Amino acid sequence: MKKRFSLKKISLILAITFLFIQSFRIDKSTKPIDASKDLISITTPNTEVTLLLKTACYDCHSNQPTFPWYTNIAPISWWIKHHINEGSHHLNFSEWGTYVLKRKNHKLDECVEMLEKNEMPMASYTWMHQKAKITDAQRLLLIEWFKGLKESNP
Repeated sequence: MKKRFSLKKISLILAITFLFIQSFRIDKSTKPIDASKDLISITTPNTEVTLLLKTACYDCHSNQPTFPWYTNIAPISWWIKHHINEGSHHLNFSEWGTYVLKRKNHKLDECVEMLEKNEMPMASYTWMHQKAKITDAQRLLLIEWFKGLKESNP
């Protein structure tokens, strides 16, 4: 006769597993900002663009992400850390000054494309970060700013 797991046993196993995985914490350390390399410091955008970049982009695309309370809960924390690592690997505004002109122009084109396709900021990010949601007008402002930045590159 086969033994069946009861709902009580399954719940207990899940609870123990959940508690166990809490011991695997993410690294929340951040790198110091070198203003001579940071996009905002280098390009000095207006206040509105600066605020949009900080609230909608910098958490994943800089060396200074913020870690809300729920980043203390695994496996959510692992997922968020993965997003941060991926985002800053592909584009890091804190390292903007280290990019060669060709890479800067390519990244600016990608920024425009992602904004035009409404792929950034990611829906999974804005769902938990309501302040990062941008309006169509704000999206257009960022698109035009990125295009202007590319045109002003020597």
